[in-house]
Amino acid sequence: MNAKPNIVIIGGGLAGLINAIVLAKAGFEVKVIERKSYPFHKVCGEYISNEVLPFLKTLGLNPEDWDASKISNLKISAPNGKSLSAKLDLGAFGISRYQLDFECYQLAKSLGVNFLLNTKVLDVSFLDEKFEIETPTQKIKADLIIGAFGKRSNLDQKLNRKFFYQRSPYLGVKYHIQTDFPKNLIQLDNFEGGYCGISKIEKDFYCLCYLAENKHLKNYGSIPVMEENILYQNPLLKNIFKQSHFLWKQPETINEISFEQKSLIENHILMCGDTAGMIAPLCGNGMAIAIHSAKILAEEIIEQCSEGINPKKRATLENRYQQKWHREFALRLKIGRGIQNIFGNKILTSLAVSSLRKFPSLTQKIIRKTHGKPF
Repeated sequence: MNAKPNIVIIGGGLAGLINAIVLAKAGFEVKVIERKSYPFHKVCGEYISNEVLPFLKTLGLNPEDWDASKISNLKISAPNGKSLSAKLDLGAFGISRYQLDFECYQLAKSLGVNFLLNTKVLDVSFLDEKFEIETPTQKIKADLIIGAFGKRSNLDQKLNRKFFYQRSPYLGVKYHIQTDFPKNLIQLDNFEGGYCGISKIEKDFYCLCYLAENKHLKNYGSIPVMEENILYQNPLLKNIFKQSHFLWKQPETINEISFEQKSLIENHILMCGDTAGMIAPLCGNGMAIAIHSAKILAEEIIEQCSEGINPKKRATLENRYQQKWHREFALRLKIGRGIQNIFGNKILTSLAVSSLRKFPSLTQKIIRKTHGKPF
């Protein structure tokens, strides 16, 4: 029997950590390279559909143990404040990335995963069926690489990924707040050129995360002034900002969030999570997709490579992963892109909210299409 391939995962976010846990449990040698050290905050809606719960529990991860909130209702408002309410069939939970990623990190570490923290990957090359990863202090060899380095990275440029060169107009901003708000609700409030989500996470904290057009920041010069002039146009959002206690002096931010389609394989690197596909805007299902895509990839690696790796096995792995990923997520993300084109448009959002209020069954159908089934 050939030795299992050694695996390096670039990026220790949710997709990278879940891959590491599943592969380590299967006896693979796994190394994770992460440019920060745990725990840390990330720009994220921090809402996860309950579709992931059965799988997480098989790994020994139970969000209830970390005081995750339980979310059962959705509210969407147009920029003028008119709103639409609906039930979430599956329900969801809220947990901060600070907490969730740290719990996954601790589990992965206990399983023998080797972490290189506070380490930036400068470049990756593939030659003679071997990868070489360059960091500021060393070069690392690997048989397989999983790319889980997030929405946008210097590696995307190094790999010459097309989306990197298509300028994106979006800025992501996240706060943790304390506020008077229903514990079981996720609310999506639209404003000119963007939308904001708010929902409860652990303890008595809430996540407030929004996507806005960069042009507004350029026009107004600072995030607070932009918020007052653009986000406050929605009266529901203005009320949340005015009556909440903000826990951080400065928000977490990320620039140039791309909603373009991305390639799953680049130079034989297997992309996963946000590195592989955009966030589905409705209810921020990026976390659920990251977890599920990691499960798909890790299980495919286990099936194809448990007795070693060669060019034929690598080709089979790449083809099967792409097929399964597209089968599971392609339509879901296509619908997400369609919703993205409506959200933030004053006229279209107002029309959509008014129309969907008359047809609640259609609202439920859209929610189901942007959420997966339990796995």
